[in-house]
Amino acid sequence: MNYLNAIFWDYPEFTDPNTIRRHLLKLGNQRVRRWLLKRFLEHGRVVDTLQFFRLDIISQELAQLNLRPYTYRKWKRITEVYAQSQGK
Repeated sequence: MNYLNAIFWDYPEFTDPNTIRRHLLKLGNQRVRRWLLKRFLEHGRVVDTLQFFRLDIISQELAQLNLRPYTYRKWKRITEVYAQSQGK
């Protein structure tokens, strides 16, 4: 089963991991990168999100993404806990 179907059910072109990686590698494409990150944070599993985005990037972008309150709190906590565990 393709886990990306749950995140991009309405954008079938993004159900291919290589398409996502190509968009993330493009320089100067901050709007698309944030859109992709928001989709992953709102609809994806943590394990899948971390395949494409580092925790420090997620932590830096959280405030700018206009996430649902539950999603914001969830990812804020995840970034705090895992940042502490990586710092040890």
